[in-house]
Amino acid sequence: MTEPRRLGTRKHTLAPGQEARIRDLGRAVIETEAAAVAALGARLDGGFVDACRFLLACEGRIVVLGMGKSGHIGGKIAATLASTGSPAFFVHPGEASHGDLGMITPRDVVLALSNSGETAELLTILPLIKRLSVPLITMTGRTDSTLAREADINLDVSVTREACPLGLAPTSSTTATLAMGDALAIALLESRGFTADDFARSHPAGTLGRRLLLHVEDIMHRGEQVPRVPLGTALLATLEEMSRAGLGMTAVVDPQGRLAGIFTDGDLRRALDRGIDVRRTLIDTVMTAGCVTVAAADLAAEALRLMEAKSINALLVVDDEGCPTGALNMHDLLRAGVV
Repeated sequence: MTEPRRLGTRKHTLAPGQEARIRDLGRAVIETEAAAVAALGARLDGGFVDACRFLLACEGRIVVLGMGKSGHIGGKIAATLASTGSPAFFVHPGEASHGDLGMITPRDVVLALSNSGETAELLTILPLIKRLSVPLITMTGRTDSTLAREADINLDVSVTREACPLGLAPTSSTTATLAMGDALAIALLESRGFTADDFARSHPAGTLGRRLLLHVEDIMHRGEQVPRVPLGTALLATLEEMSRAGLGMTAVVDPQGRLAGIFTDGDLRRALDRGIDVRRTLIDTVMTAGCVTVAAADLAAEALRLMEAKSINALLVVDDEGCPTGALNMHDLLRAGVV
């Protein structure tokens, strides 16, 4: 009987010393690309500021163009701009000359990427971009290239050398272009006063959105789901109320319904360690007074921060009068995707 082939176990046999060589190559690539990005800082002059002025004044959208690897970088730059308050989208230059150029309007700004500055597909549509009279910002690796000369603003993203030992694969150049795009996006974000709430509204389904938009009232237990007992309740009856709700704790309230304390599974363990009698002991003597609480309008992320800081697993929610209106525990935060 043939033994089934095991997947994911094949490995290339390395010659002696080859492991070290591979690590050295990896480090060399990272160091080369890091140097390329670091060199950009000295080039952020008035041209960068003017590019931001054009982009801030854009009444339409930022249209990003790029072929090949520059196109992949352009897609990422467009996505970053769009998610940080600067509406943008990517257009493939090859498709632009076959109808997609109609996506560019006189209210837009064009951001074109080309390491050589001589990309044929971009030069083909350059006269049409000019005819629209839209601002043209370029990122090129050659400041004397056709694209750079025809631009309203050219951002120099040239690199001393590619990280590829053959000097062929776009590596340092694409990394530098991506970093310049990030620099533009964050400069615009800051200039627009874009906030964390704005970011969350454009990422409602992601973890960041949930952390920034979800409030305690969205996930807390309410009404009869919130366990509570009055002061003077026997511990045994308190445990029955805790079991009913299944939240691992209960609120203890005074005669006016205000929160007097909390009793949790942890408090029960500590009380049992002291040898208390659950039938005779009143909740007043074993509860935790002055407990940590949150408001319904607080962010769920703030509730998580409090739980982590205080090393607790549950919180009570109180109103302005100090009366418990809700409860939540770590499981609720996990289910909501806040953790």
